[in-house]
Amino acid sequence: MATRKVTLSLDTAAIEYAERAAKAHGISLSAWLSRAARREAVRTGYRAPARHDAEALAAADEAELAAAEKGLGA
Repeated sequence: MATRKVTLSLDTAAIEYAERAAKAHGISLSAWLSRAARREAVRTGYRAPARHDAEALAAADEAELAAAEKGLGA
């Protein structure tokens, strides 16, 4: 799954709870927050748009990987 870096501001209690929950589940804070955001979006009624052609999505992932490897000089 593609990821994107973002900057967030969270209140102190929220970040402490999230850090503890992530540690308890043995996952990174980023992974825990990503899952929590997805669950909350679905819980509150968000429905993802229909998936597009799987081949097009795979090609986009391959292009993103190639660009990243080029940027790293791999």
